[in-house]
Amino acid sequence: MPTAMMNNFQMYYTDDGIEHASPVIFIHGFPFNHTMWEQQVQLLAGTHRVISYDIRGHGNSEPGDGPVLIDFLVDDLFALMDHLGISSASIVGLSMGGYIALRGIEREPDRFLSLVLCDTKSGADTNEAKIKRADAIRSIQSEGVDTFAENFLKSVFAPGSFDKHPDAVRKIRDIIKNTSPDTICKTLTALAARTDTTHILEKIGVPTLILVGEKDQLTPPSAAQEMAQLIPESQIHILKDAAHMSNLENPEEFNVHLSQFFE
Repeated sequence: MPTAMMNNFQMYYTDDGIEHASPVIFIHGFPFNHTMWEQQVQLLAGTHRVISYDIRGHGNSEPGDGPVLIDFLVDDLFALMDHLGISSASIVGLSMGGYIALRGIEREPDRFLSLVLCDTKSGADTNEAKIKRADAIRSIQSEGVDTFAENFLKSVFAPGSFDKHPDAVRKIRDIIKNTSPDTICKTLTALAARTDTTHILEKIGVPTLILVGEKDQLTPPSAAQEMAQLIPESQIHILKDAAHMSNLENPEEFNVHLSQFFE
């Protein structure tokens, strides 16, 4: 099990594919882990060096000490790249993974070869969204993670996915229930506190692919289209029959666009 000490915690990661090929790093969403990307890692491993990892406190990574901010999660990404001897990589991020990628390219654009933004947005939380995150923290503290998990599943999967993709729903439910309440609450705080990165979109100078589920209510297609209008020469695809977990709800279409982008 490959782990490395990063910023005072043990980070778990996978390193697959061709060692000296162009590197692709997958960043998972909240509150998931690297296994949400298994199909996509397998897809690219024949042509690229493919890395996925567990954000601090998620999956097999230790939580570390102190508060969590998106900026600290960017520090962790860059520390992993340094550990693996990767000066620049293509970064694929879904939801929170996209927030980390956007803040990362704002800070150190030279570390990015290309960018894939999945079911994410550049805007910061509105006041209403911040209040919802506070409510979620209260709910976890009073009722535990199980109730939060069931409500969260309804917000990230399209209604039809519960029948069409029961394995994916079950997988994500198990991942959430196995994430510590403390990690979920700290990460909710980080999401509420994140900065707006809309102002840097027009400065992004690497090939960019934007993928979003047509039924995504958390980061809707309208938010994806706004990013696509601002990022020079970006490509956007809206995936049918998918909500926020587009890579699990419509993996066929998702993978076609991903593999074409990396060709």
